[in-house]
Amino acid sequence: MKDKDKKIKIDVKTPGEKKETVADISAEPEESVPSEAENLKKQVEEYRDSMLRKAAEFENYKRRTEIEFAKYFKYASEKIIRELLPVFDDMRRAIESIEKGETNDFETLKKGIVSVNDKFSKILKKEGLKEIECLNKEFNVDTCDALLQVPKDGVKGNTVIEVVEKGYFFKDKVLRHAKVIVSSEPENKQE
Repeated sequence: MKDKDKKIKIDVKTPGEKKETVADISAEPEESVPSEAENLKKQVEEYRDSMLRKAAEFENYKRRTEIEFAKYFKYASEKIIRELLPVFDDMRRAIESIEKGETNDFETLKKGIVSVNDKFSKILKKEGLKEIECLNKEFNVDTCDALLQVPKDGVKGNTVIEVVEKGYFFKDKVLRHAKVIVSSEPENKQE
């Protein structure tokens, strides 16, 4: 007899009568419905897999971003260098001209140097460099460094009377403070 065809006999007795029932156990067992625990395990595994994929994606993104930033910083000055090359070439040509004895006239040399300086200044201004205007103005500690303080007749105290070294803004930031000489109050003030 095959396992599929097995039948089991069950005697069910109730008061006063005897009943015989035959149960067929040959039927395939019903597929068990996945339990809640199995569903949760499956869900946890899906979340774990998703989390690992996201972590890997983030690591790849981080690595790509670091490479991009490194390239950006490595070549950040490329634009300004490219713009300064003509000025550099002009300076080199002027020096070669002097060394070869081609430029004997001081005025010609002066014009050449002024031309190179103007070209250089134009590039720096275009990039955001601006001179700090402080001469004959009240001393400002945020933009100037005082080298000396000297009394000067006819000038209000704490006024910039001479700029020893120019200062510059780069866009909205002080790139270099101006080095200045500042007037002081006259010492022999009579009341």
